[in-house]
Parts: sequence; C-alpha cells; structure tokens
Amino acid sequence: MTPMSSRRQVLQDGGSLLVALSASALPLALRADEPYSDPAAADRWLLPLLHAPGAVAGALHMGRFRDRIYYLDKEIKWSPGPGQNAPAVIVPAGFVTDLASIPRVFWSLLPSDGAYTFPAIIHDYLYWTQKLPRETADSVFRYGMDDMKVSSAIASAIYTAVRLGGGSAWDNNAKLKQAGELRLLQKFPDDPTTTWSEWKKRKDCCSAI
Repeated sequence: MTPMSSRRQVLQDGGSLLVALSASALPLALRADEPYSDPAAADRWLLPLLHAPGAVAGALHMGRFRDRIYYLDKEIKWSPGPGQNAPAVIVPAGFVTDLASIPRVFWSLLPSDGAYTFPAIIHDYLYWTQKLPRETADSVFRYGMDDMKVSSAIASAIYTAVRLGGGSAWDNNAKLKQAGELRLLQKFPDDPTTTWSEWKKRKDCCSAI
C-alpha cells in the first residue's frame, strides 16, 4: 500500500467511525492519543460476561483481581479463516490482561456479548508477547471482530484507532517486560480481595510466556 493510499484508507475509516458514532448517538471522536488503559470502563463491560458463551473456541472463563485486572481460567484460541493472512493464536490459561491495548473510547461500542471479548483479549495477548509484529496483532484483532460480526464501520474505526495510537501501548508493554513483569499465572488466587499489584510480587506468582 502506498503512503497516499494508506492515508486515504485512514480518512475513509475515520469517516466510517463518524457514521458509527452518529448511529450510536455517542459524542466520541477518533484520536491517535486516546488513552488506552481504563480499568473502570473495561470492568463495566466485562463483569457481566465472565462466563458468557464464546463463539471462537468453547467458552470464555475469566477471573478478576480486586484491582480490576483479569486473568483467563481456560485457554482461548483463534484460527484464521479464508482470506485472513495471519497465524493461529492460542492464549494460555493464566494470562493476565488489563485490556490496555484497546482505546477506552470504544468499550461502549463493542456489543454486550461474551463472544466479543475474544478479539480484545487475543489482541492484548499479542501486544504483551510481541512475538508477532504489531501490524499482525492489529490485523488479527480486525479479523476477530469480523468473525464476531462486529459491524464493518465500527470494526474499521477500531482497527484504525489501534493502528494510529497502539504504539504507546506496545511500547509500554515492552518497558514492563524489560523491568521484569510477568503475565502468566503459575498459581491462581483464591482470595477475592487479592490485588494484582500484590499478587505479582510473589515469587511463585508467574512465569514468562
């Protein structure tokens, strides 16, 4: 894709966002610097869905720390379909996610259905592991939204937002990993008052992915 066609696509997707937001009566706008981490917004969206059925592979089962950080009780999988140029992804049980790779402005746009949490968590996993290029991670997220029947306008808008602003979330994850943070639980907490900030200090907390 040439720089001119890439810019044209961004503008087209930005227009799609305005259409989607207008249809939903939400006074929001696409911004490259939109904050990515909003635990309260993710919490409102995820709490009713912890054990909702998922359409990708089995059911989505999650646990939650007291400080609004989530973890998978069971692994989830995504596989590419026809025309989807990306590798299959398996997110292991125990992966800890703060969903920080998704701009907070879009949480209210994703339908309240457990199946739609799959692409967001898979995207967060790919942003944490960074074993694939960021562009591939964003493409997987777009494919996942398509698989989950997110409207084309909203999916295009969200994809454009993560392409424009996702670099900050990607870079922040790299810094956290370099500082020694791990995101795969070796042991699951059994006390609902336990916070992630407390749990990750344990020597037997986590391992590298």
